Amino acid sequence: MYAEDDMLMLSGIQHFKFCPRQWALIHLEQQWEDNRLTTEGSLMHRNVDDPFYRQKCGDNICLRSVHIASKELGLYGIADVIELHPTANDTNSIQHPKYPGLWTPFPIEYKHGKPKRDETDEVQLTAQVMCLEEMYQIQLHKAYFFYGAIKHRQEIEITEHLRIIVREIAEKMHHIFNEKRLPAINLQHHCQNCSLKNQCMPTSAKATKVATYLNKYLYEKTP
Repeated sequence: MYAEDDMLMLSGIQHFKFCPRQWALIHLEQQWEDNRLTTEGSLMHRNVDDPFYRQKCGDNICLRSVHIASKELGLYGIADVIELHPTANDTNSIQHPKYPGLWTPFPIEYKHGKPKRDETDEVQLTAQVMCLEEMYQIQLHKAYFFYGAIKHRQEIEITEHLRIIVREIAEKMHHIFNEKRLPAINLQHHCQNCSLKNQCMPTSAKATKVATYLNKYLYEKTP
């Protein structure tokens, strides 16, 4: 169990899965720069980030900007939407002070793009589920994405495989954060779309220039 002072931002788990170095630049060095993709994401979240807005969708209740946390993972954050579904299962449900009855909570994460080929989005959603499970001592097996590019809700099965990935990433995040160590550059195809490319790459570029200079003007002239 992590102490409150050791908690890290849950949203960082997606950054870490995308690129540990990107995560470290944001959470260790406090660097950030918007590009088209991050700006589009911010605009989309502006429509759902009102914590005082409550919406009834049939029998379901939508709660927005809900604070969640897990001391086991050492993560805290805000879920875009928690949708409450009425249930008669009193062993796997929660109660809400404003809404009588029993409810099963399901996180809904809003993304401006479309479903990814890897598990980058799924690990963030799974971490939200694991937070809710710890907070309310329940078990959840599904959650949802709403992708802006396709304007469609997608159900995600919360598998043990995803839970293992979340635990592994959370442990690595805490390890790097405690060491205050910036991971090495690992060039990937998605580096071109990273909003922190300019902050990340100069470190490598400068090192390359120094090595080239030494090889050309110093080492080659050494008798």
